[in-house]
Amino acid sequence: MRTVAIVSTARTPVGRAYKGALRAVHPVSLAAHAIFHAVARAGIEPGRVEDAIIGCALPEAAAGRNIARLSSLRAGLPTSVAAATVNRECASGLQAIAQVAHRIACGEIDVGIAGGVDSVSIVDNEQIRKGWIPEPWLKTHKPEIYMPMLQTAEVVAQRYGIKREDQDAYAAQSQRRASAAREGGLFSSEIAPITIDDELDPAGSAIIERDEGIRPGTTEQTLSGLKPILGSEYTITAGNACQMSDGASACVLADADYAVRSGLPILGIFRGYSVVGCEPDEMGLGPTLAVPPLLRKAGVATSDIDLWELNEAFAAQVLPCQHRLEIPSERLNVNGGAIALGHPYGMTGARLTGHGLIELSRRAGKYLVVTMCVGGGMGAGALFEAGSGRDA
Repeated sequence: MRTVAIVSTARTPVGRAYKGALRAVHPVSLAAHAIFHAVARAGIEPGRVEDAIIGCALPEAAAGRNIARLSSLRAGLPTSVAAATVNRECASGLQAIAQVAHRIACGEIDVGIAGGVDSVSIVDNEQIRKGWIPEPWLKTHKPEIYMPMLQTAEVVAQRYGIKREDQDAYAAQSQRRASAAREGGLFSSEIAPITIDDELDPAGSAIIERDEGIRPGTTEQTLSGLKPILGSEYTITAGNACQMSDGASACVLADADYAVRSGLPILGIFRGYSVVGCEPDEMGLGPTLAVPPLLRKAGVATSDIDLWELNEAFAAQVLPCQHRLEIPSERLNVNGGAIALGHPYGMTGARLTGHGLIELSRRAGKYLVVTMCVGGGMGAGALFEAGSGRDA
């Protein structure tokens, strides 16, 4: 099997769903923006790409009709470049990376693009939801498969005693870390600023270059004043859960030998991928099932991992995952996570990979784990090793 390198990464800023600057940007345009800049940063000709796999958790309506193919063409890739869309809910972007990596490792292709996109603003609305119908047998015999993620997080919080104050403390930490990272320019090398036309602004276009969800000055005290979404007997609020968001991210992957011969940057090396099913009402604990076999097969111990990017769907599920996986706080989501930045479902896996590899290089670390819970009851995780060469 060949060694697979991640050679570049690029992403849009993360926009607030329904209210943010990206709310009217077509999901094809979002994905195309990330693809275009990832290819440009890799320093390769667009025609050298052989396949583009894009994850999308909401691949319907404007994001339908194989958004990977549409966005590849919109990004300027030639028609000879194949493309496919994959959906593994919140792990869609990471699944795309794994699939491209597997194609390269098997010798089927030398260079591919992997990434993810979602526009909650455009695709997740009442009109589109009307067309959704639950399957009768599942509705009767496995109704929890249809539970909203918020409800599953409350199940985890109640079942395992995750206190509201602990959730708020973690959420405040995420906001502090993300705010410090943004002010320190730590997201700049991954974000590709995007120019949009704002129909509400007579001045015309605007350049968006910062993530919109970060709230400087957030404290445990301010979060404690928020009301639980499902009622006073519950614990999850808008402040200790991920934000609904819009955005896209992409990475260029290549055979490592080809990358070296071609003088391409190497951000990191793909070392493995694991995905495991779990009970749907405890989907938030999925990482605790996916990570152990991932590390075992790679011959790597938990203590060997220098950085962890564990998606912050809810503080209520991050905390038990951190505890069960024995992750030191100083190695977990060091620049904040989805509670602060937001969670465009399909984008997240690719964003965490790109950001994590850049941060791993800054810290001169060796191993990165990217992991997340997955809607429907799954956990996914990928292991990366530090690369060498120039940055993204």
